[in-house]
Amino acid sequence: MASTAGFLPQEVFKFDHLETRVQKHLKKVYGTLSISMFAAAAGAYVHLFTGLMSAGLLTALGSIGLMIWLAATSHTKENEQKRLGIFIGFTFLSGVSLGPLLDMVIRIDPSIITTALLGTCLIFISFSLAALYNTNRTYLYLGGMLLSALSWMCMLSLMNIFFQSKMIYDLNLYGGLVIFCGFVLYDTQLIIEKARRGDDDYIWQSVDLFIDFIQIFRRLLIILASKEDSKKKRKD
Repeated sequence: MASTAGFLPQEVFKFDHLETRVQKHLKKVYGTLSISMFAAAAGAYVHLFTGLMSAGLLTALGSIGLMIWLAATSHTKENEQKRLGIFIGFTFLSGVSLGPLLDMVIRIDPSIITTALLGTCLIFISFSLAALYNTNRTYLYLGGMLLSALSWMCMLSLMNIFFQSKMIYDLNLYGGLVIFCGFVLYDTQLIIEKARRGDDDYIWQSVDLFIDFIQIFRRLLIILASKEDSKKKRKD
């Protein structure tokens, strides 16, 4: 039994169907993604527990500006460290921008953050493995549908500023969760295909996965906090 338990994890994360150079590229992508998670966590910590920086318009604009700067900076060996620094700055400010939502969740129940984080990790890993093990590239066909659905969600969000409909809000919240789960499948397979075609820009590819992770985490936070808040109101 002990040998089986030790053998299983190696088999789960063994991708013999992927070329060696693709596997090496994926290690870079996921290594960079791990760094981004620490940077985002540091940004959230700064907002929650220090007075050094708080989320606001400037941090939101700064995050967008850094992403544009990263996209505009060419992927070369000379620019690698510079682009990595810009990427870390972008993820740090993204973490700071999560601050107000985390403040709200902490007031309701601090344990929701841990639950949402674990749920996000489970969803992200499960969908990533599904994409990595899929050998016929079927998830690449999701791209157009996902982008169309995301456009509709954005339009509904703008409309709901005026209508203030709970149904539209819930549709956007739960629909957005499904959409970004789909993007994990799509972006993972797209990264593999790009690597096969010689695109080794692992930093920019990490941006896509980081955004997917944060959007899933944000929605799980809101869903769990809303349910917990409703429970408390019913008890009162």
